[in-house]
Amino acid sequence: MKIGKLDLKHKLLVAPLADITDAAFRTIAKEFGAGLTFTQMVSAKGVVKNNFETLRLLVFSRTEKPIGVQLLGNDPFFLRGAVNELKNLQPDVIDFNCGCPVDKVTKHNMGASLLDDTKKLGDLIREMVAEAGDMPISVKLRLGKDARNINIIDNVKAAQDNGAAFVTVHARTKVDRYDEEPKWEWITKVKDSIQIPVVANGSIFTPNDAKNIIENYGADSVMVARGALGNPFIFDGFNKLMEFGTIPEYPTPEEIKDVAIKHINLLVQDYGEANGINKVKKHIIWYFRNLPALDQLIDKIFACKNRDELIELISFHYKNIKTNNYESDAKENFDKLFNSKVQFWLSEEDSIVK
Repeated sequence: MKIGKLDLKHKLLVAPLADITDAAFRTIAKEFGAGLTFTQMVSAKGVVKNNFETLRLLVFSRTEKPIGVQLLGNDPFFLRGAVNELKNLQPDVIDFNCGCPVDKVTKHNMGASLLDDTKKLGDLIREMVAEAGDMPISVKLRLGKDARNINIIDNVKAAQDNGAAFVTVHARTKVDRYDEEPKWEWITKVKDSIQIPVVANGSIFTPNDAKNIIENYGADSVMVARGALGNPFIFDGFNKLMEFGTIPEYPTPEEIKDVAIKHINLLVQDYGEANGINKVKKHIIWYFRNLPALDQLIDKIFACKNRDELIELISFHYKNIKTNNYESDAKENFDKLFNSKVQFWLSEEDSIVK
């Protein structure tokens, strides 16, 4: 897929995810063949006001390129200012979030709430494009407010007419959140209505899921979110499926263990031991969620206080899996919970990504 002067080598992209797509996650995804990664979503206002926590989320190395940054906002002054600041960092694309459905975003008339006003959405995109120069501006949207108010065609036309380089369409409405099945037929309708590239998004969990959306619904590319959690192997699997027609065997427990330990070390390197260990525990659960005795791992993992304890637990867990010392558990139940809320061991109030 071509984005201005940028020609992406691979078609499976990483969605920006709060508290997930940091440098460690992006590094591993890129090593397994992700075509484009994104930093975590940031507030345009926070960028302009030089908020430390906001700016920290934007740090990336040149080795990570191509990379994108996603902005959240609804004020043309702050969106223009943020784009101007971000040009100094030279990401490969700046994305405008018009699809986040969570209440803490939409109650401030940002994210998916912008879907209700096509004119304002177009005006904001035009302001960003004018400030960006030759920096591509993309837009991430949902189908509309609800099933009775699907206005995605009007919104993607507004995005194109106001200079967007491509659009990413999450094939659900705002009220669907992540509960309903994606309405993939709308990807075809969007492709037929505009000339800029269309990236499809929503419940992509396997290489075949992504291939199906490209081949049967016409998407130029696919963006994966939950499907990449604990599963960077999806990128290599997709790339080999598209190139050779076959998917490598699912990674062995040893391969999963090795990547999980690498993830630990990268996060500790970036955040220090205490913060890094706290951040990585959810990733470890995602890595091992398709293997036996996940419930036993969850019971023990939150007691680990340092890197050595965590790596020792993972190594011990792996050895028991390898020697069949664990009885199979109710994996299907974990899969259902993961698909509905990926941090299924937390309360609704504590959950970060659903």
